[in-house]
Amino acid sequence: MRHAPSLAAVSEQDLQDSPFAALGLGRPIVQAVLEKGYTSPSAIQQQCIPAVLAGHDVMAAAQTGTGKTAGFTLPMLERLRHGPHARNNAVRALVLTPTRELAAQVGENVAAYSRHLDLRSDVVFGGVKINPQMMRLRRGTDVLVATPGRLMDLAQQNAVKLDRVEILVLDEADRMLDMGFIRDIQKILALLPPKRQNLLFSATFEASIKKLATGLLHNPVQLQATPENRTATTVEHVLHPCDMARKPDLLSHLIKSNNWQQVLVFSRTKHGANRIADRLSGEGMEAAAIHGNKSQGARTRALAGFKSGEVRVLVATDIAARGIDIHQLPHVVNLDLPNQAEDYVHRIGRTGRAGHNGHAVSLVAAEEHELLRAIERLIGNPLPRQEVPGFEPTIHSAPPLDLSGGRGRGGSRPAAGGRREGGRSRPVSAPGSGRRGRPLAR
Repeated sequence: MRHAPSLAAVSEQDLQDSPFAALGLGRPIVQAVLEKGYTSPSAIQQQCIPAVLAGHDVMAAAQTGTGKTAGFTLPMLERLRHGPHARNNAVRALVLTPTRELAAQVGENVAAYSRHLDLRSDVVFGGVKINPQMMRLRRGTDVLVATPGRLMDLAQQNAVKLDRVEILVLDEADRMLDMGFIRDIQKILALLPPKRQNLLFSATFEASIKKLATGLLHNPVQLQATPENRTATTVEHVLHPCDMARKPDLLSHLIKSNNWQQVLVFSRTKHGANRIADRLSGEGMEAAAIHGNKSQGARTRALAGFKSGEVRVLVATDIAARGIDIHQLPHVVNLDLPNQAEDYVHRIGRTGRAGHNGHAVSLVAAEEHELLRAIERLIGNPLPRQEVPGFEPTIHSAPPLDLSGGRGRGGSRPAAGGRREGGRSRPVSAPGSGRRGRPLAR
């Protein structure tokens, strides 16, 4: 969509004095940033914006909640606004994301930051009808945000032309590799012009990301805003020991007794998410589940209701662990610890964002001891333990959960073979093994 330029809302002095202007961004973009309430750039933005404006390829490691979306969106828009518009199904800048929710969020940010620019942007992902997307793309799109699978569908039907892409962004590249998108990414790269600017953003610089970057980036500027796999200092962590069978009771107790009004709960399985959402709703707390088996419409409605306050508790699988930006979300609860320690960082990164304080609670059973050890080793600190009166654990030692596809003692059953939604199976690293369990190509 296009947005008519207008520079009336912010004073001239505000525009001139803004640190964003000092980084080299033009007046229309600085105004849009100020109108969103941002007064100073984050660390990753301070590093990334000048590098992108200078035309460099960028490889950046940034934890969730650090402002990396604006870090690539703002300079990308600044570069695009000085060139000719896209026409006839062409795309000038392409942003690839691993999930539909992240694509929608990035698209919202692009629209907000370009509101005073004469640029057209669009978002395409699966789970919805493809024909309306094909119709919208006919005129050309200056910025297209897409998930790899739907983009390939559109390209195969000649609904979008990628041979004029000037800027390529891989957002959450490590997540895309985790979800098995490497082949789609390779096919998409083959459709792009060889001369372009490439920006790769990832939570880590692990081996698979470095391998991808080697064939993608040309003399990249390497940026790292925060140490890898470190949690935000604005988040308060607490661990409540609890028997597996009593976790739902404890969750309900915590929400009611503390009068939490907006809580994001992470469940290991889709069925578990449904059960918890149904239970909480039955107890008078408006709750909704969001996971890969839900239709895109249901996922969009659940997330919108949670952001607006109509839904008090959103119960999610790890499909929501990255990319969901909920303004000042106060509480995240790990009903189940994640299979992969790295996902703990991404889950709790939903709270404590943009300098606000957050609260991360983990309900941990004896069966999850090895998962807990892996998390504490990764983040470099033990999680503070606090027993809740009336919910003290009676089981202090138990065999670890079976994450290979069978049932653990807690009755929690992951998808077949430990499969993650939208991707392929990934082995769980044994504590002390040193393995990350993340193959590059699947």
